[in-house]
Amino acid sequence: MLQKFLKFKLIIVFSLLISLSLIPCTSLAAPNGDSPGAGVLQKPSIMELNMYLSQMDPAEMAATLKLFRAILVVKSQFIGDITGEGLMNGAVKGMVNSLDDPYSVYMDPKMYKELMLETKGSFGGVGIVLGVKDKLLTVVAPIEGTPAEKAGILSGDQILRIDALDTKDMQLDEAVGKIRGKEGTEVKLLIARTGQEVKEYQLTRAIIQIKTVSGKMLEDGIGYIRLSMFSETTGPDFEQKIQELKASGMQALILDLRNNPGGLIGESVRVANQLIPNGPVVSVITKDGSRETYSSTLEKTLGPLVVLINNGSASASEIVAGAVQDTGVGKLVGTKTFGKGSVQRVVPLDGDSAVKVTIARYHTPKDRSINGIGIEPDILVEVPAETDSKKDLQLEKATEVIKAMLNAK
Repeated sequence: MLQKFLKFKLIIVFSLLISLSLIPCTSLAAPNGDSPGAGVLQKPSIMELNMYLSQMDPAEMAATLKLFRAILVVKSQFIGDITGEGLMNGAVKGMVNSLDDPYSVYMDPKMYKELMLETKGSFGGVGIVLGVKDKLLTVVAPIEGTPAEKAGILSGDQILRIDALDTKDMQLDEAVGKIRGKEGTEVKLLIARTGQEVKEYQLTRAIIQIKTVSGKMLEDGIGYIRLSMFSETTGPDFEQKIQELKASGMQALILDLRNNPGGLIGESVRVANQLIPNGPVVSVITKDGSRETYSSTLEKTLGPLVVLINNGSASASEIVAGAVQDTGVGKLVGTKTFGKGSVQRVVPLDGDSAVKVTIARYHTPKDRSINGIGIEPDILVEVPAETDSKKDLQLEKATEVIKAMLNAK
């Protein structure tokens, strides 16, 4: 009886909110999350509300009614200037923040636009990819050739303050939005680094153009490819670079994923499809335990393979590294990876805002979950804090290892 009563009251409240235009249009992302504007729905009908309400228990109904009562009270009585749209946006933001997941966030129009620009390879900022480690805002990796890298910011640095704002309770994407900005403007970052005193960096923002794939031939038929992140063009650009190096006589490959913060999971699978023998690359496991496995169809591998990794290798780059290690197709050289083994989906809510939510964990081909753990290299090569900057000890070791593989063939 109580449930029917609450349901009736909620239908009335929802109908009222629809008439007041307090409920914005909603949007459902395409299953693969590729189409930001896909599936835009109009305001919900009474039939759709009935379907939604029928899935709620009495406690959830009462809480939902409380939410909309609060909105109506604030809208009708608060003395300041407010809008129904602003209240609803605040409610959505608070809801997502309550998940206590640094990678789930409500994206306002500015943040959503910046995300779309980033996946296409260009945005304004200082060139830092951020994550959260031990509940602290942490640099996953500086992007090559950017103001952050040139200033000496390193993977693992903790950002304590952005300009005058403490980052202690700041959401991840909020921090990203505050660091990015118009080319030529400045931002100050207070950085904590293990074993060193806290230091403030003053950086001038620039247009960050990301070329994700670069490569060349080294000596003795060894190819070298560097992936800086996984954007929309990484897969095809990687395939093209492989073909170029093969035409130049490549017999073995060193793949450099150091300071690669990840990106699009589909592009990491496409890269893996050029390296991993026919079989699973990664499994994505959702909330209900269902599993979707992405596989390689490669019939013949390239030959000897070494992958360079470090603490700045995260997410999509860990998918590739984990698949290489689990299938035994190559060796990992360097230091342990960052340990971001979760998958996010961006679901548009209307024309210009979205929710980015963690929807799954991924597992390597041997069913390892590396979230919060990382991937240990097969051959550990630490980089001393004080070293000759002209020497790349990890690359030197990778070259040594791959030469031994070639000689053993």
